[in-house]
Amino acid sequence: MSQTEQQVRTEIRAWLELNWDPQLPLREWRERLAESGWACPAWPRQHFGRGLPPDLALAANEELRRAGAVGPAIGIGMALAAPTLLEHANADLNDRLLRPIITGQHTWCQLFSEPGSGSDLAGLSTHATRDGDEWVVNGQKVWTTGAHHAAYGLLLVRTDPDVPKHRGISYFAFPMQQDSVEVRPLRQMNRRSSFNEVFLSDARVPHANLVGELHRGWPVALTTLAHERGLAGAIFGALPPTTDGRTAQEALAEARDYLKTYEWYPQRAGRADLVPSAARDAARNDEPVLRQRIAHLHTLESVARWSAQRARAAQRQGRPPGPEGSIAKLCGSEIARHANRAHTQIAGAAGMLNGQDGPGHDGAIAEVLVSTPAQSIAGGTDEIQHNIIAERVLGLPKEPPIDANVAYRHRRANE
Repeated sequence: MSQTEQQVRTEIRAWLELNWDPQLPLREWRERLAESGWACPAWPRQHFGRGLPPDLALAANEELRRAGAVGPAIGIGMALAAPTLLEHANADLNDRLLRPIITGQHTWCQLFSEPGSGSDLAGLSTHATRDGDEWVVNGQKVWTTGAHHAAYGLLLVRTDPDVPKHRGISYFAFPMQQDSVEVRPLRQMNRRSSFNEVFLSDARVPHANLVGELHRGWPVALTTLAHERGLAGAIFGALPPTTDGRTAQEALAEARDYLKTYEWYPQRAGRADLVPSAARDAARNDEPVLRQRIAHLHTLESVARWSAQRARAAQRQGRPPGPEGSIAKLCGSEIARHANRAHTQIAGAAGMLNGQDGPGHDGAIAEVLVSTPAQSIAGGTDEIQHNIIAERVLGLPKEPPIDANVAYRHRRANE
């Protein structure tokens, strides 16, 4: 017998009445929440969920927040690792890894990109060889956020070089805390160090941590990438609903510590919200050309907001992330570029000044100008998103594959 929304709301309210205590230690509360299935009500019952359809799960989450109760830990674990594991991992792996994601015991990072393959993710060269019940991994990953404190990484690695590049890749839940893993921070031109390069030298991963089928990791990677395009919303949209009580305070401290890595992301997105006030402060808001630029920026923001609403509506209907994520990603890139140009037009040469000497909030405009190029690269380049939309939405023919039938070891480097 299927449940109604009112039944779900009544049930979780009754459970919260008996179990929610705002003075509980955060870990103890999340363990209780995970055990109940109300932490992730859309997940299967056998994997710490309630098996609810998306619309009823949304109603349950609304009740959780209405009560001021803290939800699961934020981050890549919940946003990328968990949905990928739920779709592709076996029961043993889900039993071992999902609960620590919910409670925040384990944080995750994404070991996908490499220095030599660029947007050609399937051209990765990090490789693994079987050694009994383990795989020995050698290679290098780059642009890895949070690698310095992650317990696990979502690792794409080549396990069969004698087949075409897309068919010899495997996907592992990789344990990061081992001596064979070296993490080096990357210094960005905006003076941040959000990303890392990761060196794997005879690092080991159990065969039991294989996600999906051996040598068939590419479809698993596509699942992760589909969720990655909504990563920012998944992370920033799940902060604790209140600051009252020990549980919420510990959750807020945890979230703030995690989000330090991402504190420059509003600047990466262009800070379109600062453009109108910047024009007024500079007494340039009456200039016709600038007004047209600001109006165009507002139009782009409205379109992006509607696209995001459409994606959320699809999610509530139980549809997996689709090409609309690529549209939203491209909208974000366009907004960042146009906001960058607007700030440049308004600030002029003063836009190069950072700190308290620069325009904006403590020189935020200078950081915008050097951060927005990353918006078109992170989470899949604009070119990749254009290909996805062309092929999956417009039905245009795919680009001719140069090495579709060539074994990876025989292909030309960076082809």
